Formats: sequence, structure tokens, C-alpha cells
Amino acid sequence: MYIYPIIHSTPDIFFKNMYSKNILYLTIVIALLSGFAVIKKIGEFDMTSDIGNPKLVGTSSYDKNTKVYTLKGSGYNIWFERDEFQFLYKELRGDFTMTADFEFVGSGKDPHRKVGWMVRESLYDNASHVSAVLHGDGLTVLQWRVAKGDKMRDPEDEIFSKEKDTQTVQLQRKGKTYTMWTAKKGEELKIVGTHKMDNLPDKIIAGIFICSHNPEVLEEAKVKNLRIVKN
Repeated sequence: MYIYPIIHSTPDIFFKNMYSKNILYLTIVIALLSGFAVIKKIGEFDMTSDIGNPKLVGTSSYDKNTKVYTLKGSGYNIWFERDEFQFLYKELRGDFTMTADFEFVGSGKDPHRKVGWMVRESLYDNASHVSAVLHGDGLTVLQWRVAKGDKMRDPEDEIFSKEKDTQTVQLQRKGKTYTMWTAKKGEELKIVGTHKMDNLPDKIIAGIFICSHNPEVLEEAKVKNLRIVKN
């Protein structure tokens, strides 16, 4: 026989509590369906999200034992006036230096698949950003979108590295100036270039990302030896 529990409260209090719980559940559902951010601590980062609603859902994870991040993401590109990619990020203020070793998993489907560091003004797909990027074909570049909704231009919005197939990528901010450094395995960091982003606010969104450069494909990358240092 099932015994119904006794409610130790007045009807008004009971229904108010039920109403509050329903509002909470509804808020969580809306946040999940919006596709903007799932609040979940992953290593150094606070949140993970697919930006630009790519066709295939991406994921980010962290192995506490090996201290390795695994990014899986799709997306048509990070270019023109809008982006699609998987993003693992946190909010930062002031000056900082972000460093990590990046490695794609497998041969990949498109030579322009991308992985690296990104600093972004918001989670909108057309937001202004600056990114330190490794491509699947070994191309290494500092690239940016000057202002929200602007089209990214080639080569006006890029600084290319003379070296390819690098492993370590560092992105540093001092004031409004962003500097990219890279290194091959076992070598010293070398500067790729510096660019000033006057429109990016002090409080920004920063993290690691992956983009497949093909909406039908989910690419994967491993990120190791990751460090974020406030200067």
C-alpha cells in the first residue's frame, strides 16, 4: 500500500514552493535550449558552448589525471561576418598570457580545420575577436574581426607565421595589444605578430576552440600543458 506523504506547510506556502521550483526548471531549460552557455567547470574554464549553431554538436572535456583537454567541434568556418565552432572559455579582465600545446587527432577532412586560442567580446556569432590559430595544413596565423558584424579580410585581418606545423601557441594581452607566439616541439617561443584591438573591452571571454571548416564533419584535438597567467 502506498502512503501519501504529509505536507508540513500551509497550502499557500506549498504552492509557492512548487511555483518557484517550476520557474527554476524553466530557466534551466531555456538556458540549455538557447545554445549559449552550459555552466560546468572544465579544468581552467567555466563554460563550454557551440558558437553560431553549427550543424553538428561539439563537446569539450578535461581529464584530471592526464591534465589533457579534448575538443570536438564542427562549423563551416571562423571567417566572413559570422563564425561556427566549439568554444571552451572563461571571463578574464586585465592583462594575461595564455599558453598551451595543440594537436589535431587524425588526418582530418579539411586542411583549413582550426584550433587555438580566442579572445572574444561576446558569444554572438558575429562578435569581434582576436585568435591565435593553427590550421590542419600547418598554417599558423594571428587573425581578427575588427568590429561586430564586420567581414574578416584576407590578408588585411591576418598576420602569418613564417613557420608551419608548430605545437605551442601563446596569446598575450597587454592593454589593448595582443601578441601571438608559437614554437615547434622542443623549441623556444618565437613571435608571430602583434595587433591592437581598440574596441575589445577590458572584460572579455577567452579560451580554446576548434572548428572543422566543414559543417558535415566533427573534428577533434588534444590540448596539453595549458596555462593562463594574469600579468
